[in-house]
Amino acid sequence: MVIILDAMGGDNAPDATIKGAVKAVKEIGENTEILLTGNEEIINSRVKELFGKSTIGEISSKIKIHNTTETIEMEDKPTEAIKHKKDSSMVVGFNLLKEGKGDVFISAGNSGALLTGATLLVGRIKGIDRPALAGILPSYHSRLLLIDSGANTNCKPINLLQFAQMSTIYLKNTFGTEKPAIGLLNIGTEETKGNELTRESYNLLKEKSEKLGINFVGNVEGRDAFSGKIDAIVTDGFTGNIFLKAIEGVGKLVKKSLTESLKHNILSVIGAIPCMPAINRFKKTMDYKEYGGALFLGVKKPVVKAHGSSDEYLFYFTIKQAEQFVNNKAVERMIEEFEKI
Repeated sequence: MVIILDAMGGDNAPDATIKGAVKAVKEIGENTEILLTGNEEIINSRVKELFGKSTIGEISSKIKIHNTTETIEMEDKPTEAIKHKKDSSMVVGFNLLKEGKGDVFISAGNSGALLTGATLLVGRIKGIDRPALAGILPSYHSRLLLIDSGANTNCKPINLLQFAQMSTIYLKNTFGTEKPAIGLLNIGTEETKGNELTRESYNLLKEKSEKLGINFVGNVEGRDAFSGKIDAIVTDGFTGNIFLKAIEGVGKLVKKSLTESLKHNILSVIGAIPCMPAINRFKKTMDYKEYGGALFLGVKKPVVKAHGSSDEYLFYFTIKQAEQFVNNKAVERMIEEFEKI
């Protein structure tokens, strides 16, 4: 297996991508390697600075570089960047994936460009109008799939129906969830609640779910999303991204507040010592980095969007997640299911 990693994408590139790759390569499969796309001179220069080695190959034979001369910046217009920056680390990564020279592509770069590149260069699965980002979040004794978490800011009811289909197929085949509970994110549980999009989407999901094998459980309010009773939340990318960022912010607040409370005084410190194993388990559960990047469901090859501000640990977890994504043949099974439909 070859995991293609955009070394130049993201706020902390290339240092974070290099460190994440070096950390992950020790734990990935024996026959798995990482291919970094990016400026070889810059990457090796940073490798020397970070690790005291002249080249990435001196660190591991399982990490290689495919040299590129351009980078798609966060402020670049997505379509123009994909069309005109053909030797960018992102576009080259997509082309390597399309040509079968890699099995999955990871990037923390420009989200719009990633969506455009995946759709135009890799191609949509037949039957899917719009691919979507599916982010995995912690839930009570479980996990929650959020789709769409930022790819499509303007959606139609048919898009949300297809997001529910993709969620169902993915959760069944990857996590073995026999009947994933799919909810529609809304401001209330009543079917009359919400704006035009959510009301029409509710009616379409209610009408088509049984025929399409979707276990639609109705509208779900944000406060109930993490109850452990919901496996996936469906929404448009605008609402989903706000929801995602708000949850990440709450997680950071809880972690920071808990740490400060434990260090408040000497009695707090002493009292916390017996509880540290439980506290560490809680912090691990609340850390969004543990759940990797967002899967780009709906395209013909596996694509993973890492958080724009990813550090080495998030890249490490995302690389491991991407390997699992390929091993579970999630994309192949989604293609098969939509062909049946």
